[in-house]
Amino acid sequence: MGRVGRLPGGGLAKGLAVTLRTMTRRSITRQYPEVQPDLPPRGRGVIALFEENCTVCMLCARECPDWCIYIDSHKETLPAEGGGRPRTRNVLDRFAIDFALCMYCGICIEVCPFDALFWSPEFEYAEYDIAELTHEKERLREWMWTVPPPQAHDPSAEPPKEVAAAEKAAARAARRPPSAPGERG
Repeated sequence: MGRVGRLPGGGLAKGLAVTLRTMTRRSITRQYPEVQPDLPPRGRGVIALFEENCTVCMLCARECPDWCIYIDSHKETLPAEGGGRPRTRNVLDRFAIDFALCMYCGICIEVCPFDALFWSPEFEYAEYDIAELTHEKERLREWMWTVPPPQAHDPSAEPPKEVAAAEKAAARAARRPPSAPGERG
């Protein structure tokens, strides 16, 4: 019953029709090295490091599902001012990402509590040898200057809960009648 009304070779005819339509269209080819592609403004290219913000907390390396982030550090003791107890801090010696292993999931950027990692739209970092795809902190720092500024907030979006609560409190305070001198408010 299902074959009633079908012509033999109908699928072949449909396939040929699609092929002919496609063949008659003009192809759109960009000559890549000479003509740069139009990328989305917040596209994921490569991970950039803002070294001054890194506290060597190791969250990015621990949360990375591919274990492609390598961090080395040492502790440095800072003398205390005014007779206080000396403080120790971690100093970043090595921060490297192996982009041969990285799957560009962005978990390291999301878990960084100090905004040390960012997405850069840079995508031209291919190498002839796979061993050279491990980029050290100096190279990651260079990509930091290609990170675009954050997008503006959408004016029609709902404000964050903290902002909404502060606005409600300010509105209640504005509606309250002023207290007379000597009254407690």
